[in-house]
Amino acid sequence: MHTLTVDLGDRSYPIYIGTGLLDRAELYTPHIKGRQVLIVTNETVAPLYLQRVKTALQQTSGLQVDEVILPDGEAFKNLDTLNLIYDALLEKRHNRTTTLLALGGGVIGDMCGYAAASYQRGVNFIQVPTTLLSQVDSSVGGKTGVNHRLGKNMIGAFHQPQCVLADTETMNTLPERELSAGIAEVIKYGLICDEPFYRWLQDNMPALMARDPRALAYAIERSCQNKAEVVAQDETESGIRATLNLGHTFGHAIESHQGYGQWLHGEAVGAGMLQAADLSWRMGNISAPELEALRALLQQAGLPVTGPADMTVDDYLSRMVVDKKVLDGRIRLVLLQRIGEACITSEVSRELLLQTLQAGNRLGCP
Repeated sequence: MHTLTVDLGDRSYPIYIGTGLLDRAELYTPHIKGRQVLIVTNETVAPLYLQRVKTALQQTSGLQVDEVILPDGEAFKNLDTLNLIYDALLEKRHNRTTTLLALGGGVIGDMCGYAAASYQRGVNFIQVPTTLLSQVDSSVGGKTGVNHRLGKNMIGAFHQPQCVLADTETMNTLPERELSAGIAEVIKYGLICDEPFYRWLQDNMPALMARDPRALAYAIERSCQNKAEVVAQDETESGIRATLNLGHTFGHAIESHQGYGQWLHGEAVGAGMLQAADLSWRMGNISAPELEALRALLQQAGLPVTGPADMTVDDYLSRMVVDKKVLDGRIRLVLLQRIGEACITSEVSRELLLQTLQAGNRLGCP
């Protein structure tokens, strides 16, 4: 097991990464302050891992362990589903010392975290991510929330977990599509702040796709380390943390247009990163060969490299203007200054942005 730390002063917390961690009671108990725990999971994850986590928790004498099983999918990341968590907490009489435990992917982690942030004005929670995307990204950093039909993650709060427990064995039950979606976020870290890691990914993508345990463990640890360092510098996304959103403004527009759940978040981010790279190339920041190399890497990872065929420029723009990163009516984009360095700007030429949005299937083929 490897342990990383998200350094936030007296609110710092560990990230445990390794195999067989779900069963280790000693990893949970230091982070449970009261005598009540509510496990929040979904219909897909519950049959696989719920009993293992309950058994580990029940090794603590006198601990009340309850559960709520939500429907699975981004389409259910909304206020209606969130109320099911509140219902369970109130029906089981959970008090202000309760701990919520998010067992699942990014949707479960975001919703459980937001429930924890708002139940009785804030209670503790633990992240136990079971997908690659949630292990390398959404479980770390304290972003929580739900979607609205007009925008993704527009309702939420910053609320840090007590710990993150990433059991890499859960990758063995992950569908291929979910694996690819997680790798999109892994590639993102290389692009925005870790060029050596990006080069490693270019050499090791076949091993990741084959679920080589060593390659996966390295990619998860390196990604978590990158995110932890960024979050420690900028917890509430007032500056550098926004670079973690490379490709997300384009990607969120795709998810919103298609209907949440039609495209996985990582799939939309993959296409969005290539759009951001295409715009970065048009601005002269990266070279044509670098753009083509990214396209090839995304394809190796089984990710889409174009947006939906039925999305028009107006479809993109109408959704990009309600993205969280819009400031004073101006779209702010995360782009590449070079491979391994990102920048945040609202000074993008509208003409160049339109060229990227109009490029369609020619993205990445300058």
